[in-house]
Amino acid sequence: MAHPLHHAESSARKFGGVPSDYQAVHDWFDASKEHLALFTHRALRHHALGLFEAERVFGLTLTNRAGREIPVRWIGEQHIREDCQGRIPSMADWLRRIQPEPWMANGHIDRHAGSEPCGDPRLAWASEVAAGRTVLGLKDWMAARATQATQSA
Repeated sequence: MAHPLHHAESSARKFGGVPSDYQAVHDWFDASKEHLALFTHRALRHHALGLFEAERVFGLTLTNRAGREIPVRWIGEQHIREDCQGRIPSMADWLRRIQPEPWMANGHIDRHAGSEPCGDPRLAWASEVAAGRTVLGLKDWMAARATQATQSA
């Protein structure tokens, strides 16, 4: 399957009703194609957790035009099986296949140096301007302040 419409047509054949009864669910599963038009977009929702997320978004069931109440999970399972060769992978199945890159593991916490609180610098700059203690723009004022802090340390 390549398009959510084809999944919706498949749902209508399987559960009754018309494709538009199911279109929103199938569009949701494939929404990540907006960011990456490769099959790997499926890593974001085509797994067991994605089924439960779909229920949170669409409710436990939907009622099709034939008046039949269909579990959203069934619709999602059908979508995922059609795209993943008959299986429903776990999120771990997708994540463990990610090739690690150095930028993924180098998190850090910015440390604030100095005795002043680490708030919005625009407030301190505006106060300096209002008091006539600087005519510098914010960017230049921050650079000058950083230089002063380095020299006094």
